Amino acid sequence: MTENRAPAKKPRIFTMSFASVYPLYLTKADKKGRTQAEVDEILRWLTGYSQEALEAHLEAKTDFETFFAEAPQLNPARARIQGVVCGVRVEEVQDPTMREIRYLDKLIDELARGRPMEKILRR
Repeated sequence: MTENRAPAKKPRIFTMSFASVYPLYLTKADKKGRTQAEVDEILRWLTGYSQEALEAHLEAKTDFETFFAEAPQLNPARARIQGVVCGVRVEEVQDPTMREIRYLDKLIDELARGRPMEKILRR
């Protein structure tokens, strides 16, 4: 007997617009005295986007899945990002897109905790 299974439903965050979450990253950073420039630097470091391309994705309201799928060059040093975000160890996340989202969340958390940019960017 064969089972008809519906394809696994994508997590809601994949279809959310990156532009809808970006202000939350800015607010989190700002509350701790960090800047939009630092948030953007993290995003550029992680994805390889230029500032202009990053702003174009924000304006176009690109969803998270596309934002990471189209990233020009995901930083190889991102694999050194470890720790817990939302109760989940980022290094154990199996889905590649979800792992990229969790990497970003972890970097923003580190920024908000006052960690120096050199350490956040794994230099």
